[in-house]
Amino acid sequence: MKRIVIIGAGKSATCLIEYLIREGAAHQWSITVADSNLFLAQSKTGNSPHTKAISLDVQNDEERRKLISQADLVISMLPPSLHFLAACDCAEAGVHLLTASYLDENIKGLRPAILEKQLFFLVEMGLDPGIDHMSAMALIHRIKKNNGKIISFKSHTGGLVAPESDDNPWHYKISWNPRNVVLAGASGAVYREKGITRTLAYEKLFQNNEQIAVEGLGDLSYYPNRDSLGYIPLYDLEEAHTFLRTTLRYPPYCKAWNAIVQAGLTSEKPTHLNFREWASSLIPFVNPENEACLRYLGFFDEEPLPAGARSSADILQHLMETKLSMKEADKDMIVMVHEIEYEKDGKSQALKATLIVKGENQLHTAMSKTVGYPLAIAAKLLLTGKIKERGLFIPVHPFIYEPVLKELEGEQIVFKELIDL
Repeated sequence: MKRIVIIGAGKSATCLIEYLIREGAAHQWSITVADSNLFLAQSKTGNSPHTKAISLDVQNDEERRKLISQADLVISMLPPSLHFLAACDCAEAGVHLLTASYLDENIKGLRPAILEKQLFFLVEMGLDPGIDHMSAMALIHRIKKNNGKIISFKSHTGGLVAPESDDNPWHYKISWNPRNVVLAGASGAVYREKGITRTLAYEKLFQNNEQIAVEGLGDLSYYPNRDSLGYIPLYDLEEAHTFLRTTLRYPPYCKAWNAIVQAGLTSEKPTHLNFREWASSLIPFVNPENEACLRYLGFFDEEPLPAGARSSADILQHLMETKLSMKEADKDMIVMVHEIEYEKDGKSQALKATLIVKGENQLHTAMSKTVGYPLAIAAKLLLTGKIKERGLFIPVHPFIYEPVLKELEGEQIVFKELIDL
């Protein structure tokens, strides 16, 4: 009997857990869902006879190592800051690992142990990163196979609110980790544009954002996402003059968030201000384009400081969770767009591939589907012997993306392509 341990039962784990419970019944897998919140883990596992929920303090080394040592496969849904703990234990215990987290230098340092023990570690296997890699590589490989030379690649992804649930001036609601929303873009961005390397500091990231038209949704703004340059060799696009990965938002969001960033309100440094003093730092940056959003979030109310708030980011997160939370019947929406320009037979061509996925409700969100299903499908492929390769991977290889994309189509996660001849 194969034993799967899923660590983390938060917002993005719902569809992952349900898929593996369903497949586990067919393949006689044992599934353990571990979370610091036992009730949350239990709410995701139900009464499945081959599944159990447990409470786990992931920073308790003995407790964590014991759990991981009993597994054949660990799927880590932990925050990035804690993910490496599970990865180290997997490498030590000889356990395969799947995660949606970014590949970083710490994980790269485990590569010798991964190869020595013939393990399969797959990272960046969610939505963004994840589906973006797989869908982009399918397009890139297809264009190159047909003798096309790619000169520009842009990939845009956003977790948004579905139009039928859009009832606030931000045109946004939180469908994933709220802390990640607050800190998004904090490390700035670097990318290639028309042959020139561009570096944007955090303070410049939300200023004068460009827009892209999405069928049925109108114009969306985008801002550069982290380090795009690192993916150029992975995508084998050294010849591309432009290479850019971005995050999508509606234009009012970027205008309001720019004011918040300029006022320094995303800082995680300790603060001892009261709410009025804290919010007053925003006043110089308020203008007619962003006032409605800022007022809606409660910056101009007489609010008490939230209990337990230690930093400006804590206060901001409280406001966002209070005012921009998903209601029970709300639906979220994922939008992903690839824009590729290429030359073939002396002619310039352009391809635009668009993915729009809507959630069903507050639990079965588009975010949960698009983060969870790629991980779950990869787990099934590994445990049923369809994936035989060993090592440390991100999903840019055909042996990963071809079967996963095919099965995602059955979950209604399908791109619509438009080729401009």
